[in-house]
Amino acid sequence: MAGPPRALMAVTTDILRTWRNPRRVMRDMLDDGPREDRALGYLAVFCLLVFVAQWPRLARQAAGFDVAPGAEVRDLFQTMTYEVFAWFMVWPLLLYGLAGISHLVAKLFRGRGTFFGARLALFWSLLASVPLLLIYGLMAGFLGPVAGTHLTGGLWVGVFGYLWLQSLREAES
Repeated sequence: MAGPPRALMAVTTDILRTWRNPRRVMRDMLDDGPREDRALGYLAVFCLLVFVAQWPRLARQAAGFDVAPGAEVRDLFQTMTYEVFAWFMVWPLLLYGLAGISHLVAKLFRGRGTFFGARLALFWSLLASVPLLLIYGLMAGFLGPVAGTHLTGGLWVGVFGYLWLQSLREAES
């Protein structure tokens, strides 16, 4: 017996499934047809969660921790304003460009997918890897730049890279 229709499944369930089998989840999403609204939604939620993940680190810096000697300590409101602009205006444009470039590179290796598939693969991989990024943000805020924080950040990069590569392979197959 088949499970519930994909439209009724929670995003969190798909995130857990992605950590086990990223290609299968990407195939399921692609089988739903081109849904640009869904891809943009994944990107928007990712950007929101990354912005939230930055709060502990920004508060730590505004309090004067982890600031180089002689460097200016910025106001928390000012820094958060810059982060909002970056995560809701600049990064989405850069990520759309990166998705397009990844599709063109895949074409060089005989990829048969679409620009939409490349966007979905990137945006979904970012969102699926965000739990580790939230942990990294907490560690950066509470512990500062210590080995464990750097290790968690490196683990996020590795997990994201793996999920993206597998999702892109499925989208371009």
